[in-house]
Amino acid sequence: MKENKYDDETFFGKYSRMARSTEGLRGAGEWHELRKLLPDFRGKRILDLGCGFGWHCQYAIEHGATSAVGIDISQKMLDEARRKFPSPAIRFLRMPIEDYDYPPEQFDAVLSSLAFHYIESFDDICRKVARTLLPGGSFVFSAEHPVFTAEGSQQWIRGDAGEPLHWPVDNYYIEGKRSAVFLGEPVAKYHRTLTAYVNGLLAAGFEITGLVEPQPEAALLDTVPGMRDELRRPMMLILSAVRKQA
Repeated sequence: MKENKYDDETFFGKYSRMARSTEGLRGAGEWHELRKLLPDFRGKRILDLGCGFGWHCQYAIEHGATSAVGIDISQKMLDEARRKFPSPAIRFLRMPIEDYDYPPEQFDAVLSSLAFHYIESFDDICRKVARTLLPGGSFVFSAEHPVFTAEGSQQWIRGDAGEPLHWPVDNYYIEGKRSAVFLGEPVAKYHRTLTAYVNGLLAAGFEITGLVEPQPEAALLDTVPGMRDELRRPMMLILSAVRKQA
């Protein structure tokens, strides 16, 4: 089993109290930009990689999708997803997203929210997603921005009073595993460059249709602690693409 931080009791408890966990999509600072890149879900079959609490699966069903499959490594996340969204149109599977079978030409759209920085090989995922999408199918995902992941620790350089002075960017071109700190807990993540994200999609036969470095939604800037500091450097990257027609 790949690393599964989200089933750690302490970590999961902290994550469950975040705004994006308690308020769903409206509590996610990037949602206002991500949803603009989503396809028309009506009549579509959806795959969500790293589905977490299942918010995106439910959104797809509410907007006309006929079915959704959500995959996550965390049993705790999936237990909560099944409790929140018991729809028979949604099927949740526990496994690392690298290990899913990716049946050929099964889905109309593949989504992923903030999961790929936990994956060692983005190129492998791109090839698998291309395999499981129908020609013309959509692939939309968010990941932590390379500026955010490069140095590794993911911590502000702070002044004597604890105020954030600047964000460190170092070893940008050296891709690979990083030892980060998230919610005060050590977490292993993977850094790759923006070039690697774009070229991974192109090499797998995708046509890129959108790229956004989202700023937080204005309504969250003064309601979520620390959100205003997210205007000082990009934290996330959103990409949308379609599998080219044969």
